[in-house]
Amino acid sequence: MHRVLRRFGLPRLAELDRATGQLIRRPVVRRYEHPHPGDLVHVDVKKLGNIPDGGGHRVLGRAEGKRNRARGVGYAYLHTALDDHSRLAYTEIHTDERRETAVAFWARAQAFFAAAGVPVARVLTDNGACYRSRLWREQLAAAGISHKRTRAYRPQTNGKVERFHRTLLDEWAYARPYRTESERRAALPGWLHFYNHHRAHTGIGGHPPASRVPNLSGQNS
Repeated sequence: MHRVLRRFGLPRLAELDRATGQLIRRPVVRRYEHPHPGDLVHVDVKKLGNIPDGGGHRVLGRAEGKRNRARGVGYAYLHTALDDHSRLAYTEIHTDERRETAVAFWARAQAFFAAAGVPVARVLTDNGACYRSRLWREQLAAAGISHKRTRAYRPQTNGKVERFHRTLLDEWAYARPYRTESERRAALPGWLHFYNHHRAHTGIGGHPPASRVPNLSGQNS
């Protein structure tokens, strides 16, 4: 079949833009965003291994770091809410991703966005158990917020918060060789402030998220 297709000069699927079916020379980058802050907020959880006291392999080397981790230091769960329009982000570190934890996190995240003058209209999550719970559904309904879930096996639907978590790992979690988990956690608020107020974001023209949220406090700090 491949030989027949090539004989008729048909391109490979990798050479086509899947949205239009047109032959392309290089990958097409498509960006979408909702027109106003709060139109859609992406919510997700990222699991992250804790750092054992004394440091992991980035401090001690791979062999010693592996022995240190064998002590069973557990995991941290980064709960994040990210505004689709501005990329304004709110993150907390927890010990689990249970429904009670997710609901309590969202209450504080919603308050954070409200303080910035961002009324949330809709929330997008994956199909995790905490987001399918009655507690989560009732929490959003009580605030008049609609809930949308990503299609199964399509994590890219929630790509903005997935990309934020990758940035978070590169620029905070693994940015330097922390010697304790407490040291790493203490650095998170400062990095979040930098991300929201000062870090240039390529998806919004090289400006920080704060530039799209006029009521956000701490703009000049």
